[in-house]
Amino acid sequence: MTQDTAASTKRLSRRTFLAASGAAGVAGLAGCSASSTDSGSGGSDSSGGSDSSGGSGGSDSGSSGDSSSAPSMLTAEGSSTVYPIANKGSSYWNSNPPSSDGEYWGSNEEEGNTVPGWNELASNGASDMRLADYFASLYGFEPTGQQATPPYPTSIGLSHSGTGCQSVVDGLVDIGNSSGPITAELGWSQEKANEEVVDHVLGRDGQPVVVSSDIYEAGVTQLTGEEIRKIYQDEITNWNEVGGPDQEIYVIGRAEGSGTDTAFRLNMLGSADAPMSGVDTRFGQNQQVAQAVQQNEGAIAYMALAFTSESVRPIAINFNGTVYKPDKDAKNTIFDSAYPLNRDLHQYTKITEETPSGTDMREAAFMNMFLTDFGQQVFVKANNYIPLPTKDIKSEFEKLPDQV
Repeated sequence: MTQDTAASTKRLSRRTFLAASGAAGVAGLAGCSASSTDSGSGGSDSSGGSDSSGGSGGSDSGSSGDSSSAPSMLTAEGSSTVYPIANKGSSYWNSNPPSSDGEYWGSNEEEGNTVPGWNELASNGASDMRLADYFASLYGFEPTGQQATPPYPTSIGLSHSGTGCQSVVDGLVDIGNSSGPITAELGWSQEKANEEVVDHVLGRDGQPVVVSSDIYEAGVTQLTGEEIRKIYQDEITNWNEVGGPDQEIYVIGRAEGSGTDTAFRLNMLGSADAPMSGVDTRFGQNQQVAQAVQQNEGAIAYMALAFTSESVRPIAINFNGTVYKPDKDAKNTIFDSAYPLNRDLHQYTKITEETPSGTDMREAAFMNMFLTDFGQQVFVKANNYIPLPTKDIKSEFEKLPDQV
């Protein structure tokens, strides 16, 4: 056996062991992902469960103008990156708390003042109504005036972007959550996408690259974009090649078809189908990636900002001489729109004969909540994502039907 062959065999056996141990650590999480909730959000299950298979597919507007039946449940499915935002919003919506309930939307205890955007909402009538009642009433729905009884319930399913995009196209859900563009997720042209769906953007993610604590503490707190590319394409295999310890790199990727994987390939490697031969193991959701990084030494991964922590540390990245740091106060930060891995977080709705605009009144009322300054602060920024600038908020509002 040659020295190169022996080294290759040793590397393969170690990678196989690491992949197996990482998969074992997250197997339980994968089995219960559909009921996972954002910490502190209380979950979105008050509507009767998170199974999103019974959606109307956007074909039933369910507006209050139809007195023959109650509005149908609003269902969404898809990206684990978008999930913390959508699920927290769903939890608030299904709770339908009164405006006096500061825990939800009346005050910000940490700062000792009102939540940003609350005063504007209050001046428009929100101070006299419950949360879901207020936003639903803007689109013609009758307020219920009851706790945990919104004008219609919402349910958020958890899978990944490709599933969310396909589910909304197939009419299985009303909203497809995706952290990658549907063109890349389904292999569509932009023309086809414009004919089939409406692309609503509710926030942005400064997609970080993270390393395990042992590697970060060993001094690998910054890499170049080219070094990361080489790691994922199997051209760099040991941390000592980038100034770290003499330790093999355990390379973690997201499942093919996830928006996080699609966005990483597009922005880091140049195309949605770029090869990634250096990956040792893949996981379907951000939660699983975070757990694998915590449980394995020598790890590197890409994920969503909401899932970073002290044990899953984002690193700074040098792109062509500009260093983007995981520090909001830095001159150049991964929270900037100029950061090369910055990406939109999408909610897709389906264009149908019944809803030629592509967005019915239930969908519009729910999305409106996220597009207020209140929604951007409470659901987007509070989950460590990036609020949309004012000009983008305006263009997103223009995609919604007119309020009644």
